[in-house]
Amino acid sequence: MMAAAKDLTVQGELRFNEPMSRHTTWRAGGASEVFFIPASIEDLSAFLRELDADTPIFWHGVGSNVLVRDGGLPGVVVSATKILRDLERIDKYLVQAGAGVPCTQLARQCIRWELGPSEFFAGIPGSVGGALAMNAGAHGGETWERVESVRTIDRSGEIHERAPGEYTIGYRSVTGPADEWFLGAIFRFEQDVTPSLETLNAMLERRKMTQPLGLPSCGSVFRNPAGDHSARLIEAAGLKGHRIGGAEVSEKHANFIINRDAASATDIEELIEHVRQTVLDKHGVHLRHEVRIVGELQA
Repeated sequence: MMAAAKDLTVQGELRFNEPMSRHTTWRAGGASEVFFIPASIEDLSAFLRELDADTPIFWHGVGSNVLVRDGGLPGVVVSATKILRDLERIDKYLVQAGAGVPCTQLARQCIRWELGPSEFFAGIPGSVGGALAMNAGAHGGETWERVESVRTIDRSGEIHERAPGEYTIGYRSVTGPADEWFLGAIFRFEQDVTPSLETLNAMLERRKMTQPLGLPSCGSVFRNPAGDHSARLIEAAGLKGHRIGGAEVSEKHANFIINRDAASATDIEELIEHVRQTVLDKHGVHLRHEVRIVGELQA
């Protein structure tokens, strides 16, 4: 596959053995076999059409909710956020946003347009594409509550317009047509709901005060169990500050694991498992990952 990829004609950039630590907010992890940055949607479509049908494809956004194991990622990583940055108002209550638009940017622009409820997007530490893929939410709002339609691309390079009814949506969970990735979405906001810049700024200030934003992390590691919070359970288990290698459970927010000192992906994954098992032993609660763990274990 490597030789075949080198032979492909692209307008964008192809990199080989690209360290994924450069492309994840944890600043850890192994290399991707091939890393593709398309120059346009047409370039992306042509590239996908030429790939062998059995080539693994990993769609990469800003890397805020993913841990790449130290053995790296086989196949192709597609990083298309640079070309999916469109953000426009297309109707009185409709906004079109590309998958590469940061959620905070979407929130701020909707407030300028006086469209709400939209402030909650500012609490999502990633891009629109990632928010669509996992039904990300914050401060009582969830991404798919606002989705009118989505635009996707499949592994043969075909582009599709799809309705929310074609997906099964749950808490931090989205299931839809196989081998398709989000290019963007149209969001619908409501009449007589005026968003507040003060509310947005208060949300951002609260994040700053309660989360370790200055250190490499992925955001929340675990989903909240029904009727409780993962952070409370982890703190009650006495795990704040617990370290494995360079990875540490944050003293500021127990559902954050930070790369304190050149942590490997293995350090982080082992700490995730230690936290999960300890909470199960002490509280009888099974914590489920919110973060995606991908790639190969190091040989």
